[in-house]
Amino acid sequence: MKINTKLLHDYPMIDPVTGASSIPKYQASTFHQQDVFTHTGFSYTRFGNPTVEAAEKCIASLEDATFGLAFSSGMAAINAVLFLLSKGDHLVLGKNIYGGTFHSIHLFLSRFGIDCTFVDETDNGSWEKAIKKETKMFYIETPSNPLLTITDIKKVAETARKHGILTVSDNTFMSPLSQQPLSLGVDIVIHSATKFINGHSDVVAGLVATNQEAIYKKLKEHQIALGGILGPEDAWLLLRGVKTMGLRMEKSIKNASKIATFLSEHTKVKKVYYPGLAQHPGYQVHHQQCENSGAILSFELETVDQIQSLFTNCRLPIVAVSLGGVESILSYPWAMSHASMPEEERLKMGVTETLVRLSCGIEDEEDLLNDLTRALG
Repeated sequence: MKINTKLLHDYPMIDPVTGASSIPKYQASTFHQQDVFTHTGFSYTRFGNPTVEAAEKCIASLEDATFGLAFSSGMAAINAVLFLLSKGDHLVLGKNIYGGTFHSIHLFLSRFGIDCTFVDETDNGSWEKAIKKETKMFYIETPSNPLLTITDIKKVAETARKHGILTVSDNTFMSPLSQQPLSLGVDIVIHSATKFINGHSDVVAGLVATNQEAIYKKLKEHQIALGGILGPEDAWLLLRGVKTMGLRMEKSIKNASKIATFLSEHTKVKKVYYPGLAQHPGYQVHHQQCENSGAILSFELETVDQIQSLFTNCRLPIVAVSLGGVESILSYPWAMSHASMPEEERLKMGVTETLVRLSCGIEDEEDLLNDLTRALG
């Protein structure tokens, strides 16, 4: 079954009781038991809920995984996975990491006695060089946020497997439609489903997929014990939003490609970061492991004054954090997604005061191009 068909048919879609074409919203915290010793499979929504379970089966299907888990946010999913590590363990991850992940690592892991090494994610050899006898996990994010650097998933996963190391990949930017890390050797895939999977900027959610039962059981324990379970309302909205992901992504990717080309030729744009441009340093690797170039790009202007003018004069993209909505979203990583990072760390990874990130929506490309032309001056 191909991916667009899976979006509609390869997980619980029909209510088994009434035949309704949409899984009901089981808005219940607890479930009646016929007797004290048995239940229907559901007892308390923190332990499991039919609507939430449908969302979990959905991500398992889309990632060609055996198991799926749904969390209350992308960060809840990320932390549940990071908490697989124990005191004395060592984590290796790319230096161009999402600001929220960076913040969580420095806030919690160091307190728990877990050592971290940040490497140049584009250099395959840097991952192996960073390995210690205590190394237990590689954490990949490709394309990275917001500079869209590319990690060779297959080669990094091969290195990890050779040394008995767990590999985790944040697949938020590409979605399961475009990139399938499990098929490239990764052990765990994470999504902020707030983004493209839901696609309507009205849900906060996280999803995890894996093929390994032992990992699933540990993550299920984390889901229950840490309490970061997705609620039935958000699960239902997620299941509604995911149905149109294929159509949405097709248009958004087309818009991103057109806009990236336009910006790369604009005299007031210093640099464009988009793996669909042939000059992108990760172009070849990206297209070996992805179906397309994605719907997100970043670009640099010359001055902060230009940044202020752009954000003031743009009329169509909303100015906001997050990404992956049907509407285009213009973001300022310096003061938004990476604001929690120390200034020195931001500059080290290339997040400057003149960097802009654009998540392309499904508007008509001519209108977006005209708006950017006017705003750039």
